Parts: sequence; C-alpha cells; structure tokens
Amino acid sequence: MNPNKIMKLAVANKLIIPAFNIPHLPMLKPVVQAVVDEDSVAMIQVARLEWEKFESRSLEAVAEEYFRHYEPEHTMLHLDHVPVIDEDNLRVFYLPIIERALKAGYQSVMVDASRLPLDENINATYNVSELAHDAGAACEAELGSVAGHESGGIGMSYEELFSTKKGFTDFKEAKRFAAESGCDWLSVAAGSVHGAIAEHTRSQKKPEARLDVGHIATLSDVTGGMPLVLHGGSGIRREYILAAIEAGVAKINVGTEIRQVYEFALADKPGNIAYAQDKVYLRVRQIIKEFLGVNGSRKILNVN
Repeated sequence: MNPNKIMKLAVANKLIIPAFNIPHLPMLKPVVQAVVDEDSVAMIQVARLEWEKFESRSLEAVAEEYFRHYEPEHTMLHLDHVPVIDEDNLRVFYLPIIERALKAGYQSVMVDASRLPLDENINATYNVSELAHDAGAACEAELGSVAGHESGGIGMSYEELFSTKKGFTDFKEAKRFAAESGCDWLSVAAGSVHGAIAEHTRSQKKPEARLDVGHIATLSDVTGGMPLVLHGGSGIRREYILAAIEAGVAKINVGTEIRQVYEFALADKPGNIAYAQDKVYLRVRQIIKEFLGVNGSRKILNVN
C-alpha cells in the first residue's frame, strides 16, 4: 500500500487510520492479526523512545518482525517520533535514523522538530521529506506541542493545559509549515497528551483528554486539507475522536492503551507471553471495531 494515498483516501472517506505502537516486540504479531481479522487498514509503528526506553530493541528488529507477519492489504510500516531534540532535551542525530528506517523498508517516517523554533522545524522537516520522497516514502511532521513524554509529565493540570491552549498548533505557523516543509501529513496539538514514559509513571492511567475540534477544523482549512494526525490517542473520549475525523484527522496513534494491556498481563502472569499477546489481540480488535468503527475499512479504501 501507498501510505500517502491511503491517508488522502481516509480524509475523503471520513475514516481514520489507527497506528499501533510496538514498545515490546511480541506485541507486533497479535496487533497485525487483529487488524487482519477486522478487515481493517492500520499502520504498525515504532518510535525512537520505544527502543531506547522499552523493549522493541531497534527499528530494524521491528521491521524484521513486521515482515514476518505483515499482510500487505491491511498494514503499513511507519517510523514514529524521531525527535531532533528528545524528551530529555538532548540533541538527536536524526537523519541517520531516518536513513536506517528507509533502508529497512519503512513506508513512511516521522521527524519531530517541534521543540525547535519554526524556521528550524521547517528546515529539519524539509531535509527528512527530501530523503523520504527520494526513497518513495511519505513524511510526517509535528507542529505544536503534544505534552506527556517529558520526565515531568505535562507540567500542569490537564484542565489548565486545555483552557490555556498551551502548546496548541498555531494557525499561521501551520499554514506556512504546510507550504514550506514538504511533509505529507501533520501531527497537530489540540488537546491530546502522550502517555507517560518515565519508569515510575508509565503504569499510571492517562488523564482523560478532550479535543478542540474547532481548532482542528481550522488547521485542516489553513493547511489546504492536508491529512492531520492525532498523537496521544489513548484516553480520549470516543465522541471527540469521531468529531475530529469529520474535521480532518486521518491517523490516530495508539500506544499507551495497548502497551499497558501487555504489561499488566505479564504482571498478572509473569513470563506468559502468549497470554499477554492474546490480551493485546482482543484489545486491538475492540479499538478497531467498537471505538474507532473502522472494521471493514479495507474495502472502503479500495485496497485489493
């Protein structure tokens, strides 16, 4: 599948492509199987922090596992968050990571330069877009600040974050970014938060987040209908997700929701990987069918 084409079809059909993160390598097989069994279309993805701070080992290990189990009519392989400045405020040599991913067969890649000033974010994203497009892949970028990965969490109450719109993607910046960065789709901030990744907080429940759907609709308008991405998708009430799809969101990242299912299952039955995999499989099917309502999306997206 061509992920750029699929994302545009998702926007046109008011559908959303779930993108499931793989922080633990054994999660990949049940996620793919759940997508296939729901006759859906989804991305399988891994972020840099998931091989640095969890147990996905490396982007190459995830690609190798993916190509053992993938179904080309149902799944695509995406490289999630490769930051230019990471959650620990350290500079990252991001271009070699992108090059490794493209060599390993990733069909789309994400650079996150959102912690940089706008001009630098545009330049970094443009460099990655050029690399990706030369390899026949798509590029995702981020503008605004989806908080939560930092060691201190979001740094305020969720209600304060939402009411002040701290970190929300700016409309004027989004218009310029879409015109100059070369990216194919854009992760925006409009109320969602990432799950905590610090060792002492990663098992905690995420705050129940809301979305400013009007903000998302305006971002879709100023970017010329560019497919928008929602990071921090776990923990948002269903009615907000459905409204965001109508407003132009075409991809939603699901990480904490299935990671904790896997980890809690192993805590319940230590060493029983098959038991944990089964729990992940059932939860992914539930997310696809009952929460997002995208079971059967393969037919709608004309994937043959």
